[in-house]
Amino acid sequence: MSDIPENPPEQRASAPQVIPFAKPDSASDPSPAKAAPIRPRILAVANQKGGVGKTTTAINLGTALAAIGETVLIVDLDPQGNASTGLGIERRARHTSTYDVLTGGVPMRNAIVPTAVPRLHIAPSTMDLSGLELEIGQARDRAFRLRTSLLALNTGERQADFTYVLVDCPPSLNLITINAMAAANAILVPLQCEFFALEGLSQLLQTVEQVKTSLNPQLSIHGIVLTMFDARNNLSNQVVADVRQFMGSKVYETVIPRNVRVSEAPSYGKPVLVYDLKCVGSEAYLRLATEIIQRERELKAAG
Repeated sequence: MSDIPENPPEQRASAPQVIPFAKPDSASDPSPAKAAPIRPRILAVANQKGGVGKTTTAINLGTALAAIGETVLIVDLDPQGNASTGLGIERRARHTSTYDVLTGGVPMRNAIVPTAVPRLHIAPSTMDLSGLELEIGQARDRAFRLRTSLLALNTGERQADFTYVLVDCPPSLNLITINAMAAANAILVPLQCEFFALEGLSQLLQTVEQVKTSLNPQLSIHGIVLTMFDARNNLSNQVVADVRQFMGSKVYETVIPRNVRVSEAPSYGKPVLVYDLKCVGSEAYLRLATEIIQRERELKAAG
């Protein structure tokens, strides 16, 4: 992936047109002299394939985490803004967006708006994000804009003590997705139960390894969630078996079924857990949230 060069300590004079990534300034870290703010766990919901359920997973997983007591921020990094729309944030109400944050104009906390779900907030996006790469593509810190903005998330007057940040990535492996991976503790990969699922997964895993090498050594795959599963379809069952064989324990036990209520909910600006709590889709996302929390405890214990 050409946008992830090695990190030389200095820019070579012979190639002034190449601007390497600069590590974020450590001075921007919250001061250790004060009571240390809560550092949220940052999960990037990523897959370069479109239509696999990234935004649906970000919205409903965030809602489920909030329902079990976590304080959650969804960062919408998709220029289409579907996560924002799916949580009832109208376009005319998006006065400050993630575009403003990533271009360096405003702090992240100024872009955050509450949703109708208690303990769930969102930093909305607009179509302006489509031009982000042209605007900051020559900046030395272009891959670390999101990481820098999230460092101060739980500080300042508007402190919210977020425990989880879910980053909804666009369906491509561009600079926006690289920002998400450079900022994240781990990647959560939604994978549709379809024929080409493993082919797309292989490309994503290669990108994660490149980001680990040059930008974020601590990055890992938190888990793979299988979406749009239809038990009546033999292909769906075969894909589940193949992905579990290929990725082993990285695949969550919870499988998100294909469910009409999950598809209907965004048109009402609601997560499916608010739209229809008792449908199978809602129950699946609640199980997924519980499984993620359990995996987090295991990771903490192992570390």
